[in-house]
Amino acid sequence: IYKFETKPWRKLGQGLSETAQQRYTRKQREKGERISQRMVAEALPKSPKAPLVLGLQPAALIDNVAPVDWSLLDQIPGDRGGSIPVQKDELEHILKEVNTHISAASFKKMAGGSVANTVRGLSVGFGVTTGMIGAYGDDEQGQIFVRNMGFSGVSISRLRKKKGSTGQCVCLVDDSGNRTMRPCLSSAVKIQADELNKEDFTGSKWLVLRYAVLNLEVIQAAIRLAKQEGLSVSLDLASFEMVRNYRTELRQLLESGNIDLCFANEDEAAELLRGEQEAGPEAALEFLSRHCKWAVVTLASKGCIAKHDKEVVQVSAIGETIATDATGAGDLFASGFLYGLIKGLSLEECCKVGSCSGGSVIRALGGEVTPENWQWMHKQLQLKDLPVPDIRN
Repeated sequence: IYKFETKPWRKLGQGLSETAQQRYTRKQREKGERISQRMVAEALPKSPKAPLVLGLQPAALIDNVAPVDWSLLDQIPGDRGGSIPVQKDELEHILKEVNTHISAASFKKMAGGSVANTVRGLSVGFGVTTGMIGAYGDDEQGQIFVRNMGFSGVSISRLRKKKGSTGQCVCLVDDSGNRTMRPCLSSAVKIQADELNKEDFTGSKWLVLRYAVLNLEVIQAAIRLAKQEGLSVSLDLASFEMVRNYRTELRQLLESGNIDLCFANEDEAAELLRGEQEAGPEAALEFLSRHCKWAVVTLASKGCIAKHDKEVVQVSAIGETIATDATGAGDLFASGFLYGLIKGLSLEECCKVGSCSGGSVIRALGGEVTPENWQWMHKQLQLKDLPVPDIRN
């Protein structure tokens, strides 16, 4: 969970006297406690000023992140790498196995999910006002999610509390920084399409989405309302498995013309055009750019390629060549790229900022950037003559 520290990049509420800072933290904690007492499925009161960027994550998710060795991965159901859904009993079995193999100090529990990572990164690392739309359960995991996002400066007034369980995911990271993910969302509460309203979107500028066919109805409803309120829409392609298994639905969504910005990694790009004569990253970028104003294909350690109108750029990766943990790299790249667009930077500069923020998260375990690694990112921005966020106010 994000903790306040006196740093050059300090969050809202810092830079005050010690007593005032303690009072600020206490009020934030009390706010989180009041949330747990609200009626089922009720949204909290909106703040007077709408966040600049909204993230739709229908189901709140808690990441259980742990460093593991190959021997433990051999005992986990399914292949190494990728993301395979599991049932609650399977999740509990995996957590039990992990707890017997590693120390409690090595185990990290935090608000997770691609969209949550992106909006939290925008808030903490770039000082952009953000908010989350979704639902969380009336359990301990739900409270962890709300507190973590709220303490990170993300508006939680658009989250609905519901009776039931909050989603969880086990993220196992091997010595090479590769992750094996086992999400359990089958019993998790989530927001439904008919629970969204235009007031959720009024006044904001961007809506951040992650492709998931099981959430397609609520995604389409959110896009419709967002467009009515004048928002631009960003879409992440989620995983190569999701693209492979539900490519038809994805291409229909892209071809609707409602997606302004699309992010795909190299594997997702390959699946998007699988079976076609040209199926490389460049061909995927060309396909995406025909339907989206901005298209980006990330290439891991090789950087990224991006296109806007007729302009095409290629930018090298920034940071470690070997990741401590690749979890959240694409999500934080999106944070930086969106920040660049909001600031009116060029396409190449947007990619460079994204590479800096994506490089910051792979230096430590989990999808949440540590204070030290935010400082590292800001230093990289300064070295490359890119705008360094002023997030003191």
